[in-house]
Amino acid sequence: MSAAAITEATQYLTFTLDEEDFALEISKVKEILDFTTITKVPRMPEFFRGVLNLRGNVVPVIDLRLKLGMKAIERTVDTCIVIIEISIDGELTLMGALADSVKEVIDLDPGQISPPPTLGTRLDTRFLKGMGKCGEKFLIILDIDMVLSSDELALVKNSSDSSNSSPPAASIAASNAGTGRAAGVS
Repeated sequence: MSAAAITEATQYLTFTLDEEDFALEISKVKEILDFTTITKVPRMPEFFRGVLNLRGNVVPVIDLRLKLGMKAIERTVDTCIVIIEISIDGELTLMGALADSVKEVIDLDPGQISPPPTLGTRLDTRFLKGMGKCGEKFLIILDIDMVLSSDELALVKNSSDSSNSSPPAASIAASNAGTGRAAGVS
């Protein structure tokens, strides 16, 4: 959904990554966890931090900073894991996303949301829903379903499938090809 498609006030969870403010639609957020043990999974892309045990379910965890081309998250007392629900091939899957800190839930009206910036045709901004105006600052509103490429989504799905302890080699090879980042995200 683009900024133009937002027609009514929507609630967003705001959080920080590398001192920048970001937001996710609250309907995608299932819960927020304090930083906990993350089990590393071998041969995964750098942004894929591992999996965690959420009430008996295997939930993959990504470092949003790395995925968005920033330096890795450094754990602090405020570091948390936002459990989000993403759609993979029409099926809802839980995924954890590391954030420096969670701020608050806010309401944004359509008039407070601008389309993502257009910086030429070479920059892919599909992972951005828009730019929210919050006072004098902008919030970067992520379209979390578009942050990961289809190959990376396959890794997330495979890692959360408890009957499949390791992802297919083809998915690993495809995800490790090039930079391992979604198109346009550097």
